[in-house]
Amino acid sequence: MAGMKIFAAGLATLFLGVCASGQSPPPPPEAVHPNSKCIDQTRSTYLLGPDDQLEISGPELTDSGADKRARIDSDGDVQAPLVGRIHVAGLTVQQAEETLDKALSTYIREPQVVLNVVEVRSQPVSILGAVNTPGVHQVQGHKTLMEMLASAGGIRPDAGYSVRITRELEWGCIPLPGAKLDPSGQFSVAEVNLKEIMEAKDPAENIQIFPHDVISVPKAEMVYVVGDVKRSGGFVLGERQSISVLQAISLAEGLNGTADSKHAKILRLNHDKDLREELPVDVKALLKGKKQDVSLQGNDILFIPGSTGKKAALRAVEAAIQTGTGLAIWRMP
Repeated sequence: MAGMKIFAAGLATLFLGVCASGQSPPPPPEAVHPNSKCIDQTRSTYLLGPDDQLEISGPELTDSGADKRARIDSDGDVQAPLVGRIHVAGLTVQQAEETLDKALSTYIREPQVVLNVVEVRSQPVSILGAVNTPGVHQVQGHKTLMEMLASAGGIRPDAGYSVRITRELEWGCIPLPGAKLDPSGQFSVAEVNLKEIMEAKDPAENIQIFPHDVISVPKAEMVYVVGDVKRSGGFVLGERQSISVLQAISLAEGLNGTADSKHAKILRLNHDKDLREELPVDVKALLKGKKQDVSLQGNDILFIPGSTGKKAALRAVEAAIQTGTGLAIWRMP
């Protein structure tokens, strides 16, 4: 008995280690199905539900020519050979086989019904966040991550750079390198780079989605450019995780002539202290290529101060031109 306990503990440790590495544990040999990992798991964990399609077979049924496919109706019943309607919703495949065996035993001695789930349609996937049609969507067969995002109407323009997937452990660990267990130990969680899967850089990241998965597409973070620029405001990072200072200035349509680019600042939120820290940045040196460009993170504020001396000189020039020509000079606010 002690040896068995040690062996069981070793298996549990191995399973958790495999999950942490992002690899799904291999199913037992008798559970392997040539077409779907989803079906691999169904015999012991998947609960049948309305609109699932089943293949009902068995030696006695084969002889009678009664092999057939049947879809579970909205009441959770399936039309089975010889016995008619049988309620199977909420049962595992093995439990449904036992229920059919019991019903058929009236007509057949020691029946051996075999059920296969041909198409899974009753289990939902929640798709949340920056998609055009968020909500609960049915898997309807074997769908990949991109197919499920398409069924939710596609990604919105304000979507962020990553997609987060949460999966119940009964379906195995998510087969992605960064997959890990959540604090409760009941879910596998992983993220994929949205840009990379949309560009098909690594097709393996376009993983199969299982029932009860939760797909979250967070909204993109923003960076803000304020001060002496031509178009101040917030700019969506979108599929990028960060942009550089010069890229942000370009989005702001450049500096005004009165900008004091040498004394710019990045205001970055320090979450631990709940305040913004000032990071000096010499934009003038960046523009001349004398210093390496600096990356801006989500929610950073790039502040470009104005030069008091330059503004005073500009006002003097404008006043002289206005006096000499009689023309009013207007500037955009």
